Amino acid sequence: MKNKNQKSIRRWLITVLRVAIGWHFLYEGLVKIVAGNWTASAYLLNTSGFLSGFYHWIANTPALLQASDVLNMFGLLLIGLALFTGYSVRLASWAGILLLALYYFAYPPFGSSLPGEAEGHLFIVNKLFIEAAALLFIVISKDKGYGIDRLIGLLRKSKKEKTADTRQIITPSRREALKNLAAIPVLGFLGWGAFRNLAAGGADVMSGATIQVKKLGLGELKGELPKGKIGDHGISRLVLGGNLIGGWAHSRDLIYVSSLFKAYNTELKVYETLMLAEKAGINTINIGFPSNPLIAKYKRMTGSKIKVISQVGPNMDKNDYYDFINQAIDYGADIIQIQGNWCDWLVRDMKLDVIQKMLDKIKGQGYTAGLGAHTVDSLMICEENGIIPDYYMQTMHHDRYWSAHPRENRVAFEVDGEKSPDHNKFHDNLFCLFPDKTVRFVNSTKVPVMGFKVLAAGAIEPKDGFKWAFDNGADFICVGMFDFQVVENVNTSIEILGTTSRTRPWYG
Repeated sequence: MKNKNQKSIRRWLITVLRVAIGWHFLYEGLVKIVAGNWTASAYLLNTSGFLSGFYHWIANTPALLQASDVLNMFGLLLIGLALFTGYSVRLASWAGILLLALYYFAYPPFGSSLPGEAEGHLFIVNKLFIEAAALLFIVISKDKGYGIDRLIGLLRKSKKEKTADTRQIITPSRREALKNLAAIPVLGFLGWGAFRNLAAGGADVMSGATIQVKKLGLGELKGELPKGKIGDHGISRLVLGGNLIGGWAHSRDLIYVSSLFKAYNTELKVYETLMLAEKAGINTINIGFPSNPLIAKYKRMTGSKIKVISQVGPNMDKNDYYDFINQAIDYGADIIQIQGNWCDWLVRDMKLDVIQKMLDKIKGQGYTAGLGAHTVDSLMICEENGIIPDYYMQTMHHDRYWSAHPRENRVAFEVDGEKSPDHNKFHDNLFCLFPDKTVRFVNSTKVPVMGFKVLAAGAIEPKDGFKWAFDNGADFICVGMFDFQVVENVNTSIEILGTTSRTRPWYG
């Protein structure tokens, strides 16, 4: 009796496990079908694992993509239905394992990829791995639980156990039949709830890969992103900016935007963006000093070779000009740059000696030294006084956009200052105060120039901003971007660099 109870409990546990996995598959398929225009294109195009070429090939071949979409939607539905009802369990389990393996290797949680969903910190084992392992357990288990397969088996067995009267067939008891058909009314109840939910709110936004931000995938790259040199470093002409990662939005009077940036750019999302950028050809990131621990962790966890430009300033609280330089070196920075607002403030306060000492310290440690500024006057004054870094980083954008305040009201060194409530004065809206003066300086200097804020913090379209910066002498541009903007920005850079009308020689 004890063994019989244990066997019954085991059978129910397997049934519950199989039904739960079945419903997951079934609902995923149902949602994709109901969505009407669902496609795996974005999911496939943005894969970055070691098999990404295979997935990109499918996404870029219309016939294969169409077949993939159909197999995904109806494969999930049919596998889920079979597992839920207990029909052809072995075949459905093998098919489920195969499908899960395809999902798993699209975004494998190891090597040069991270999973496509924010599941937490994972290595090797994720929910796809666990679900596939559960299906494998069901395959190798002799007992597949209650369901249609078991009921059919009992019926076949009963035919072999006829009584002396050949017209009478011993059939399974009503209780036994109900056990094996119990999943059907449960399926009806869940299906009714699912259809009501879909009718009320549309496709479940939390369901798998049903929702994708519109973005270009790696398979849509238009070529290789050109590179230049700063010191001994080969740098991509398009450099990833760190403001969006750090939450510095420069969003005029929209006070909530910085919080939104931080909420979107979780640690996992930052990692995904960095990996996507590297795959797309961006090999350098320029970060504010507070982002150093995060980027150092990313490189340690993924083995990334991305070059890190760390911005630094003097530690005035300790009256130590070199503290943050030393920390940046300890974090593993490749290039060290005096932060733009610090350069502006030090020049404004006539503390040029501090800038010189910091540049000497950086170079003395064997590092390439950069000097940033928002007000071009800062760089002009430094150069006039013989303070010349290995490269400049200067805000470079035109002022032909609505929120730019009038030229006659602009004051040197006002960037990063107090926001005026007067729309005709600075209110975190303009970062290249004097575009004409900036262009003249850039075209006169003999060291590489990295333009930043080339889109005026989102006020200028990329094609316009990139072209203006490169045409007017920038050797590199530094642009903050979300993951869904990476490939498009790389393509835009490739296009602009191939047609630029600049007159200044390339200095990097």
